[in-house]
This record gives sequence, structure tokens and C-alpha cells, in this order.
Amino acid sequence: MSYGNRSGGYGARRSYGSFGGPSSFAPKPVKAGEEYDVEITEISRRGDGIAKIQGFIIFVSGAKAGQKLKVKITNVSNRYASAEIVPPTINVASQPAEAPASTDAEPAGKAQ
Repeated sequence: MSYGNRSGGYGARRSYGSFGGPSSFAPKPVKAGEEYDVEITEISRRGDGIAKIQGFIIFVSGAKAGQKLKVKITNVSNRYASAEIVPPTINVASQPAEAPASTDAEPAGKAQ
């Protein structure tokens, strides 16, 4: 009996690939701390919104299906990322300025 050069059998290490999922060595399409515009396509079992960027899954807490929003990536793992919704910013410069009140005119509704 010769046990010196075994191939296969019990205890043999085999590589079956990544089963079609993203490889842990491939660069991720998102980075922690970055902001992205996404569309929530479905809801997870835990109630988080699910978006995808280049097929990479992003769980967005508090999002609802059908929303288009900006998210900030909080954590990136091998198979998915977690994100939070970025509140919309109001650009003060783009809003029309109110006309200054004139001291010469009568208040509205009190004309004589």
C-alpha cells in the first residue's frame, strides 16, 4: 500500500471557484465614505432598501422600494456594502431673495 502521493480522496483541498459571486480579491465598485446616487429596487428581509452599483449589493437603512436617493457608504465587505441616506441639501444661493419691505407703501389690505 502506498499513501505517499494521494490525489483526491478525503482531506484533499479542492478549489471550486466563487460560485458566480464577486471575488474577494476583485476591486469593489464602491468605497466607504463616498456618496452615490442609487435607486432602491427591493427591500431586504430586515427591512433595509437594496440598491446595486455594477451588480454589487448595497443595503440602505430606512429606504423604501422605488426611491431614488443619494447614499453614503458606511461599510464595505466582500459581498455587500451598507449605506445611510444623505439628507438633501438646500442651496441658499439658488433661492430667490425676498424683496425688502418699503417704508413708503401702505400695508396690504389697508389702502384708503
